[in-house]
Amino acid sequence: MSRNSWNPNQYMKGAMGDLRTRPALDLLARVSLDDPKRIFDLGCGPGNSTAPLKARWPGAEVTGVDNNPAMLEKARAAHPGIAFAEADIGTWQPDAPADLIFANASIQWVSDHASLLPRLVGALAPGGCVAIQQPNNFAAPSHTLIADVAAGDRFREKLAGKLLGDAVRDVRFYHDLLRPLAASVDIWETEYAQALSGEDPVLEWVRGTTLLPIQRELSEADFEAFTADYRQRLRIAYPTAEDGITLFPFRRMFMVIGKA
Repeated sequence: MSRNSWNPNQYMKGAMGDLRTRPALDLLARVSLDDPKRIFDLGCGPGNSTAPLKARWPGAEVTGVDNNPAMLEKARAAHPGIAFAEADIGTWQPDAPADLIFANASIQWVSDHASLLPRLVGALAPGGCVAIQQPNNFAAPSHTLIADVAAGDRFREKLAGKLLGDAVRDVRFYHDLLRPLAASVDIWETEYAQALSGEDPVLEWVRGTTLLPIQRELSEADFEAFTADYRQRLRIAYPTAEDGITLFPFRRMFMVIGKA
């Protein structure tokens, strides 16, 4: 695996796996479908959000969809009873209408939500729903400090327009977009007070996600320099308490869109 690839082990490292799965479970709890037949988990990663879907509806045809072979390999090994398919959310379409399209922490990687969400709603069977969770933590130091480092002389030109978060819009945008398309639109936000442990735990968290676009654009030496600067800034923004815990608040947006 190249150094620029998604790493499922980093993504689910230690307690981070439970913290990344919890929002998927919170989203799933708000889906009120009784007996969906066809379910798709878009951006399924290593299957941590797909398995709960199959557990809730064991008789459904559940398919995890991801564009990363390493994630899919991990998912297939961990969940042999579930189907997984390689595809890109930006162009994906089901071969027949879906009852539930579930997307946990994935659509923030896809540009043009104004086109994406109507397409997903249009792929539903009558009475189906789209359930989405996406990070909305881009105003927090974990993300603004990335932008600060990227604005430095060494990185400015190489990283212009390459940072994660540009696709995510505010709640009003999604509500206004979806209201004419759906029978029901439920949108809410939650901030998780994540208690992390270990050395530089916030850095370890973002290594698995937010730093990936930067890593892809920089040489190994430049990425090491970027990370060193960013690490020092994170230590100030997220101090470690005497008991070894680093508190990392993380805000997320949820949407459940029902089709008539």
